Amino acid sequence: MLIELSIKHFAIIDELTIPFEKGLTVLTGETGAGKSIIIDAIGLLLGGRGSAEFVRHGEKRAEIEGLFSIERSHPIVKKAIELGIDVQDDMFVLRRDITAQGKSICRVNGKLVTLGILREIGSALVDIHGQHEHQALLQAEHHLGMLDSYAKDPLGNTMTEYKQLYERANQLEKQVKHLSHNEQEMAQRIDLLTYQLNEINEAKLEPDEDRSLAEERFKLANSEKLFQSLKDSYANLYGDGKGLDYLMNAMIHLEEAASVDKNLQSLHESISSCYYVIEESTYAIRDQVDSVEFDPNRLDFIEARLNDIQLLKRKYGEDVEEILEYASKIEEELDTILHKDDRVLQLQKELDMAWRDLYVEAKAITNIRKKAAEKLTKAIHKELKALYMEKTVMEIRIEDRTPTKNSPMIDGKSVSFGLDGIDQVEFYISTNPGEPMKPLSKTASGGEVSRIMLALKSIFQSHQQITSVIFDEVDTGVSGRVAQAIAERIHSIAVGSQVLCITHLPQVAAMADTHLYIAKFEKSDRVKTSVTPLEVNQKVDELARMISGVEVTDLTKQHAKELLELAEQLKEPV
Repeated sequence: MLIELSIKHFAIIDELTIPFEKGLTVLTGETGAGKSIIIDAIGLLLGGRGSAEFVRHGEKRAEIEGLFSIERSHPIVKKAIELGIDVQDDMFVLRRDITAQGKSICRVNGKLVTLGILREIGSALVDIHGQHEHQALLQAEHHLGMLDSYAKDPLGNTMTEYKQLYERANQLEKQVKHLSHNEQEMAQRIDLLTYQLNEINEAKLEPDEDRSLAEERFKLANSEKLFQSLKDSYANLYGDGKGLDYLMNAMIHLEEAASVDKNLQSLHESISSCYYVIEESTYAIRDQVDSVEFDPNRLDFIEARLNDIQLLKRKYGEDVEEILEYASKIEEELDTILHKDDRVLQLQKELDMAWRDLYVEAKAITNIRKKAAEKLTKAIHKELKALYMEKTVMEIRIEDRTPTKNSPMIDGKSVSFGLDGIDQVEFYISTNPGEPMKPLSKTASGGEVSRIMLALKSIFQSHQQITSVIFDEVDTGVSGRVAQAIAERIHSIAVGSQVLCITHLPQVAAMADTHLYIAKFEKSDRVKTSVTPLEVNQKVDELARMISGVEVTDLTKQHAKELLELAEQLKEPV
């Protein structure tokens, strides 16, 4: 749940810190006081689209910070740990700064994160329901996602398998299309690949050749220095009065000393061993001196060869290994194109098999959706009955996606595959007995849409591990007993969890466990927003204002008291 929200320099809000409790919290106040601005701030905190316009005029940045408590078993904890975010005491601190230039800085538990990560974590903590969701309910393209959200658990593994097969089928289809391009494009590709392959093959490259040639070039270019160094080294070791001579004399003297003192025998053996090793190395140096030669022709050849290799590197790779790998790759592509008819036939067989395998998974998904649709329909009817729509009949229709001219044929039937299967889903409704079922988008009124969406929220809450739910004026277009039913349903969602609700209905406000009054005032020629938790007497006054709209009378206050008393009775456990 959201424990505390801090807002600074955001729109008309100068600085606010709002603590929240479990249960139902309602936000009321005059139009324009800043109720929706608070919800907008929460939306940005959860990864919503930011803008420099949100920054209060004259300030450098807007700052929004929220403290959330969660269950340790919540899946977002594991996700956060994988992302390197430290989670302590089962708490998340989300922070979003927006600069006057429109740049966003996002943090989770003090760690800088991308907006995408903030959005992923935020969406798992809070579900904001506003007018845009009413619009989504009226758009058939969103209905499939709503059904899949309800069927998430049984659908999970099957959908994962389907998407893997779908990706493979798409790759095979791309390969078939690529090899089926027009003859002119294929001929041009063959010419290009043939030229490149011949150029590389004519070079007769050897693995690691560029490095070995570079080493040889360096050696040849410094042959005079090498010859002189080796010659001087040999001269210092071999000859009368040179290194080996002195070492020989030392060995002889130590041999004499060891004949007197046997403890010196090991030292004599050590010097003797060194002498023979150095003697052997001296002869090796002499051989190296004899082998050193300066060959200008060989140096010219190496320079030319390295230049040719460098030209190939500019076209085909950073070193000889990459050039040879590229040659192997284009040789395989060239062979495929030259034998494309055979290859296309082979790929087409694989593609046909992939479509069939995909169709099997797609039908399994359809069956899962149909079972889920039956359960969801029953649950919706139950919820709608409690919202005084007992005569309403809902139906979730699942039909095949409309095929296109490029859709594959399976068992003589054209099948249109999508990333989420072969189904298209649409909600149908009949609001009065005897009337035919019609698409929801063409039938429902604003008040009916509000109740249907609230019914869906009530159902989906048990399928989503959301810590908090926010309703932003979901009671649009309702009044009377329907308003009371909505109030009771919202409160039932809040039992054991947390619901924040902006409302203009006194029935909803009366059911609140916590009532926050939002007001704006002027100070130092600037508009500011305040949030005040209401006590019982203050609740009566606010409900009376909501009932009367203009003038608060004793009668409206009495009505407000009755609403609060009724709400307390309804909240008592049966």
